[in-house]
Amino acid sequence: MKEDGGDPSPAMPSSDSPTQPKRILDSPSESPKPQKLLRSVEEGCGGGSEGMSQNPRVQRYLVAVEYIGTRFSGSQRQPNCRTVVGVLEDAFHKFIGQPVSISCSSRTDAGVHALSNVCHVDVERISKRKPGEVLTPHEPGVVRRAVNHFLQKCEGDITVIDVRCVLADFHARFKALERIYHYRILSGPELLSTFEKDRAWHVPEELDILAMKKACGILIGSHDFSSFRATGCQAMSPIKTLDELSVTEVLPSLYFPSIMERSEMESLNGSLSCSKTSEHELPANSLDTSRMSIQKNRTDCCQGFGHRSRHRCYVITARARSFLYHQVRLMVGVLKSVGTGELTVSDVERILNAKSVTAASPMAPACGLYLGNVKYDIP
Repeated sequence: MKEDGGDPSPAMPSSDSPTQPKRILDSPSESPKPQKLLRSVEEGCGGGSEGMSQNPRVQRYLVAVEYIGTRFSGSQRQPNCRTVVGVLEDAFHKFIGQPVSISCSSRTDAGVHALSNVCHVDVERISKRKPGEVLTPHEPGVVRRAVNHFLQKCEGDITVIDVRCVLADFHARFKALERIYHYRILSGPELLSTFEKDRAWHVPEELDILAMKKACGILIGSHDFSSFRATGCQAMSPIKTLDELSVTEVLPSLYFPSIMERSEMESLNGSLSCSKTSEHELPANSLDTSRMSIQKNRTDCCQGFGHRSRHRCYVITARARSFLYHQVRLMVGVLKSVGTGELTVSDVERILNAKSVTAASPMAPACGLYLGNVKYDIP
């Protein structure tokens, strides 16, 4: 139940479920300035009562983070290992001066990246000058800037991108409505660019994207995904509903237009760098130009010494409320095999019906997987 989100069902007891804080301070009536506590109740987090904890001593924050997973041994805290939760907890500790416990919405393995993973944390703001005095909870913006200050002093491979005040019973994992994963594949015989190291799966063969799209259609919907469930999965059931599984060809992330492409774009639309016209107001042929550039750069485009050949870049997107352990990477492994011709579209249906992970292709490596987004219904 690590990578790929896990099963959000709260059937199993969780150690990170909302509980009363372990540290009990003196009652507000004994505080030298009880009006501090009163004001915190009236103002709440962000100047209003919405999202304020029922316990005025503790505020729960929903925190979204992005990170490069290469130097992390996964998201969950482990002894003697650098993990996402461990680094976040240390940063919060330095910020508020007290240890905290962080719970993630989705557990990611070593090497898996996140564009937005979400966690929750309970913070009790205690006066550092007058221990025992409870202060108004920090504004979300203050929390984001302060925690990022300490995070950037480390490796700089993790950043808090958003913070929100939520109620004390809001659980980052169990309240998640949807999770989106993206998987990047770079196809082509050339060596992978240094800038893409550990950021994508390099597949030297050419991929048949149409066959891959047909294979996706077989896996979409509610199925027994036992064939895409790794050993050690803690989910109660192998049945999951896959709302989306798609393959899209995109431009490489570090894409810089060639002199020929720049000239073509400017001749069609004028200088884009000086134009204030929105995309919706551009003529249809200008929008097609960017799509055409993908077609043009599928093959070698060296225009002289010192220019490397570009790879074809594919993004496989999977969307569901939750996933089985390694489900996404196992599905990507099968789709890649379809793309290279090792498997047929009918083989995918056979693998799904086999209900055994031994029937699937080798699992895709962690380096190409990105947790894209976790969706909530936040009032």
